[in-house]
Amino acid sequence: MANLAAVLEERARDEGFWSAPAFVVGDRTWTHAEVHRGAAHAAALLAGRGVRRGDRVLLVAADGIEFVWAFLGTVRLGALVVLANPRLTADDHSGLAADTWPRLVVCAVELAERFGAATAVSADNLGSAVIEALDTAGPGPDGAPPCVDMSDDEPAYAQFTSGTTGRPKAAVHRHSDPLAYFRAFALQAVGLGPDDVVYSVSKLFFAYGLGNSLFFPLLAGCRAVLDPRPPRADTATRIVVDHGVTVIFSVPTFYARLVASADAAMFTSVRAAVSAGEALTPVLAERSRRLFGCPILDGLGSTEVGQTFASNTLDAQRDGTVGRALPPYQVAVRGDGGTDLEAGHPGTLWVRGPTVLVGYLDRPDATAAAVQDGWLCTADRAIVDAEGFVHHLGRVDDVEVVGGINVVPLEIEAVLVGHPAVSEVAVAAVRDDLGASRLEAFVVPAGGKGDGIGDELVALARTALAPHKVPRAVHVVDALPRTPTGKLRRFVLRAGGWGRD
Repeated sequence: MANLAAVLEERARDEGFWSAPAFVVGDRTWTHAEVHRGAAHAAALLAGRGVRRGDRVLLVAADGIEFVWAFLGTVRLGALVVLANPRLTADDHSGLAADTWPRLVVCAVELAERFGAATAVSADNLGSAVIEALDTAGPGPDGAPPCVDMSDDEPAYAQFTSGTTGRPKAAVHRHSDPLAYFRAFALQAVGLGPDDVVYSVSKLFFAYGLGNSLFFPLLAGCRAVLDPRPPRADTATRIVVDHGVTVIFSVPTFYARLVASADAAMFTSVRAAVSAGEALTPVLAERSRRLFGCPILDGLGSTEVGQTFASNTLDAQRDGTVGRALPPYQVAVRGDGGTDLEAGHPGTLWVRGPTVLVGYLDRPDATAAAVQDGWLCTADRAIVDAEGFVHHLGRVDDVEVVGGINVVPLEIEAVLVGHPAVSEVAVAAVRDDLGASRLEAFVVPAGGKGDGIGDELVALARTALAPHKVPRAVHVVDALPRTPTGKLRRFVLRAGGWGRD
């Protein structure tokens, strides 16, 4: 049987970690056995609400055991589980529901009114019912429907893209995809095993977080710490200390916050720190390495691929790159005409592999535009060097045009972030009142102190960059505009107004 839920359950039995801890939520630990038995009970509850094979269930919940049971319970029934961020606005949720036409919505109780009583079920109520069933039903899920037999290539789940440009689209993935990217990334790059304790800053409703916190522990036999709260540097540090986290998954923005506020003595249990979402600058990589005292593995993935397809590994690391393509994935850099470019030449990055999306949900035109002959256009700019390392140059639309000259912001940001007083920085071309563009830098200072930093950064840029790449203004800001996944919304900076009174 290729049903993803059945594959995960059988692996726990066959690999001998059935009784081992799988998830830690608050002060309670759930074993792999309780996870899979609970998923069977959740499937029975969902079936009782009319969910059948081929239906869609919209899951809008925070990280927790309820999320895990609702996800696996839906998959057991052969239905498609569609994940959405619970922290979106009411209008956003209404739009996602209209796009997906779900049979049922599983959400936090306070969100239920957004979706209508007929289609919404509380995640908390589902969780309480499953816990009661686990406490009273004994070792077997009495009355629970069996896993629906599915083929490898049938749809299992869908996740919305981050929406950095345009309307978010739901990328659909197969029952076989998680095992493929677990082998490619979690095993090859990170060496994840049963003794690991993982913690992901990225949440379960994102592609990065779903692999890190749900699929990887269930496939590796290790445990994951789930925290429903928005991530903060102090709470993340406490989680690492209290649970002996060995592998932390985060994004560059959050690593910068940890570097600015945390103590290296708190991270002695960590053996690997994984970064994704944006390019990790060599400066931040070195600062993070000093903090954690372990390798920093920067990689590149996408919602459309499901997880990471290129990464630095424990065996091969190069700062300033996102590593090499992880077998069985292949990458290519192509020019404007679609032809493959030689090593060292910048262009658009394409990727091919077994987990490239089935398609965007109900968006065949968007699918056809993104996927050609099995190759996905990532919309990232990159160089692949002669040794196969991928140098990420930002998004295709991140190139700024100033005075008719193309400027790559990442080059400038890599210089400015080297200043010891800089925690985060972004550069954008902002139009003045006359319509002319000029480069401006937006800086989050380390320690919250930015006095006099503007002049110092301009001077630093003049020593390292061509004159047309030197920012004409520096704005000290409390934060940069980002998507919920932590990706920079550069278009907000371009529009002007950010960081001004």
